Formats: sequence, C-alpha cells, structure tokens
Amino acid sequence: MTSPTSDHTGLIDLLRDELKTLKDEQRERIKLRDNLIYSAVLAIAAVAGGTRLAGPAVPLLLPPVTLALGWTYLVTDHQISAIGRYLRTDLAPRLAALLGTDVLRWETAHRTDRRRRQRKSIQLSVDLLVFVVPAAVALAWYWTSHPTGALIGVSALEAVAVLAAAWQHIAYADITHH
Repeated sequence: MTSPTSDHTGLIDLLRDELKTLKDEQRERIKLRDNLIYSAVLAIAAVAGGTRLAGPAVPLLLPPVTLALGWTYLVTDHQISAIGRYLRTDLAPRLAALLGTDVLRWETAHRTDRRRRQRKSIQLSVDLLVFVVPAAVALAWYWTSHPTGALIGVSALEAVAVLAAAWQHIAYADITHH
C-alpha cells in the first residue's frame, strides 16, 4: 500500500466525507423502506376490520394506500441501490487510485454470494405479497359483494394501477444482475 501524498490528502478527506454522507443517507432510507412494510400491514388490518363495520365499499380504500406505500418503498429501495452502485463504480475506484489499495470491498462482496438470486426472488415475492396482493384481494372482495354505481369504474382504474404496480415491482427486482 502506498501512502497518499499531501497533494491528495484534501481530496481523500473530501471523498471520505462523501462516503460518510452517502452511507448515512443509505441507512436512513433503509429505515424508511422497512417502516413502509409495517405501514402497509397496518393499513391492511385497518381496512379488513373497517369492512366488517362500514360496508363493502371500504376495500376500495386499500389499493390506493398499499400502492402509494409500495411505490414509495420501490423508489426508496431504488435509491438505496443507486447509492451502493455509485459507491462500487465511482467512489471506490477513485479512492483506490488515490490510496493504492482496494477500498469499499463490502459494497461488491455481499452481491456475489451464490444465494443472492434466491434472496432477491424471495424479496420480490414478499414485496408483491405486501404491496400488490392485498390490493388485488380487496378488489376481488369488492367485486364479489355485488357492487353497483360509480365505484365500479373506480375499482376498474384501481385494477389497472394494481397491474402496473406488480409490473414495476418485477421490473425493479434486480434478480439477474450481480
């Protein structure tokens, strides 16, 4: 390992600060992402309980709630991954060039284990079960309760949104990439 010259010390400090800031942001986004799952579970329970008390149209509240939470989850997860990708492909090589040794190896190492594809597939299943399937079940429940009126049109729009959400979760799953 070569020691950085004094010419590079300021740049190394700047890049170290960038790394710290990005890891802090990544950590906060992970907390937010995980809390969105709990929020979705609570929304599902509230709508299921409310349907018994308030009537058959209540399930139509669930698709917009779970889809909004699911989209926020997806965008947050994408940003977490984008930070990791930036660390692996941009910041790490710059730091390595300045320091003369590999750095941030964990950012790559944890993506190369042989069970990553399995984990990503299971995570996709969980995401669909939390954010998409409850919305689809709520719509099916509504449609089997003999709906009438304008809410049928609303439920059709929600069904399109549920299909779009499923497609987005699948598209963002990152199952095949290492």
